[in-house]
Amino acid sequence: MATVLYITAHPLSLEESYSLAVGQEFVEAYREAHPRDEVVHLDLYKENIPHIDADVLRGWGKLQSGSSFDQLSDAEKSKVARLGELVDQFVAADKYVFVSPMWNFTVPPVLKAYTDATSVPGKTFRTTKEGYVGLLPGKKALHIQASGSVYSEGPLAPIEMGHNYMKKILQFYGIPTVEAIFVEGTAARSEQAPVIKAKAIAQAKEVAKRF
Repeated sequence: MATVLYITAHPLSLEESYSLAVGQEFVEAYREAHPRDEVVHLDLYKENIPHIDADVLRGWGKLQSGSSFDQLSDAEKSKVARLGELVDQFVAADKYVFVSPMWNFTVPPVLKAYTDATSVPGKTFRTTKEGYVGLLPGKKALHIQASGSVYSEGPLAPIEMGHNYMKKILQFYGIPTVEAIFVEGTAARSEQAPVIKAKAIAQAKEVAKRF
């Protein structure tokens, strides 16, 4: 049995979000194809995802200097402990499905905060004399991204920093392949939006069978 983290980063509903609608179809097809696997949904807009702020940096600094966890302030304890929970949950999973829109050419801030929470030395990567080594080589990942224009190819591809960011950070963790499903062009080609969505859903169902 495998554990899949289904990580969504959109504040709207399934009816309002192309990425969430396609993601939900993926999950349903995945559960049908892999009934023994556990799918854990993390809605990042409903989760407590601490930002790396002064409390976190001071708390980490105290622990690295030899202080005990009990010596941290209440704010430091709360945030440091939560970040530890998030990365431990991430490391324990076998597969990851990220669902997000592209905003301002990149991922929503809450998804960036989540990748900050999971980028932890000794957990998802380590430093060697030869450089960084990812610690999650046996995992697999999928990113479902929706955008109003087409960024996966063509003239706008050079400014696509959503999927490219997710691919790079996950490969940094050692995950060799990060698949993508793009739901793109729904605003630029609004008359074709239903067809674009339907094609993405069909692709998601196929990917779910073998993921």
